[in-house]
Amino acid sequence: MYEVVAILSTIVFIYAGVSAFLERTPFSGAIVFVLLGLFLGPFGFGVLDLNVEAEGLGTLAELTLALVLFTDAARTDLRELAMTLSLPRRLLLVGLPLTILLGFLCALPLFGALSLIEIGLLAVALSPTDAALGKAVVTDVTVPNGIRTSLNVESGLNDGICVPIFLALLALATHGVEVAGFASYTLVLVLQEIGVGIGIGLSVAAVGAFLVRNFSHRNWITRSWLQLPVPALALVAYAAAQNFSGSGFIASFSAGLLFGGMVRAHKERFLLAAESTGDTLALVTWVAFGATAIGTMLVDFDWRMLAYSVLSLTVIRMLPVWLALRGSGMAGYEKFFVGWFGPRGLASVVFAVMVLQSEIPGSSVIVSTAACTILLSVVAHGISARPYARYLAGREGNGDRSAD
Repeated sequence: MYEVVAILSTIVFIYAGVSAFLERTPFSGAIVFVLLGLFLGPFGFGVLDLNVEAEGLGTLAELTLALVLFTDAARTDLRELAMTLSLPRRLLLVGLPLTILLGFLCALPLFGALSLIEIGLLAVALSPTDAALGKAVVTDVTVPNGIRTSLNVESGLNDGICVPIFLALLALATHGVEVAGFASYTLVLVLQEIGVGIGIGLSVAAVGAFLVRNFSHRNWITRSWLQLPVPALALVAYAAAQNFSGSGFIASFSAGLLFGGMVRAHKERFLLAAESTGDTLALVTWVAFGATAIGTMLVDFDWRMLAYSVLSLTVIRMLPVWLALRGSGMAGYEKFFVGWFGPRGLASVVFAVMVLQSEIPGSSVIVSTAACTILLSVVAHGISARPYARYLAGREGNGDRSAD
């Protein structure tokens, strides 16, 4: 145990020391840590034996995602969001269902051994985008505000929307729900997860923001405790929503939106302290993912997994986005940009772990395909984020705005 702590702490220390340098390179933190986890783990040199059970990895990914969603939402400009609300609405209400449908159709000829329900689970698991992996884009000021806000809101809400659909399919796959009642069960679950998640998230944020503003006004918060209020609120919102059968991810994101809007004068100093906690948790999660899931995927790997992973990151994501944004006034290269930056990450890790724990017949294929897709996404989106953002900024600066 102490050896693992020493190795992980050393990795975090070294990365912190060279983080500014790495930000100027194509290699994101996620790429570095996944590869380190793979090379140092049991499938590499064997010096890092995390012994992370599926449940432990899932819990770590869930809590990390909850914190990242909260902090990213808190940074959202609500005025910009109000002006560009139609774009994330198109991505969530049109693009997301089409992505799930196209993912299902593309998997049918590739994975004939899986049942239709298992194929549905795979399609849903790889539909949500990742706020953490997309951070290099949504925080890059050279990317237009409308696009950054839309991608941030989409990644913040699509995993919460997918959760009830995924849970309904998982219940059907494990014979907990009769086929005849599947539609009504799914509808109730969706409404419950979203409604309870939003309600609890906003309630927690309202109370938390009121207290933070008053505590700050009275100078009751010492500098050494600045980093704790935001992570605490994010986890309260997540855990409370989960406890009352709501979506913890939607609760975290909606709480972050309201919190950021209510504490504008104090937001920056709280978020700067909290984001380092989220970044550290995310990087440790990627080490664990590289040391466990990636190695397992390599053992079970075949060409169909790679083919579906490539399709998932390109056609399955980009075509629905293009269709959803038709008539939006966006230029073709902007639609392509939004379509490409749909990275798969922590949410898909959580879904894959849930499939693994269910022990359904096709779980190994689903988990290995998800791991392959996430690995490709970590590399492809990590390398392309900054160059593509600069390319987009150049097109925008030259006034090349011809919409198709």
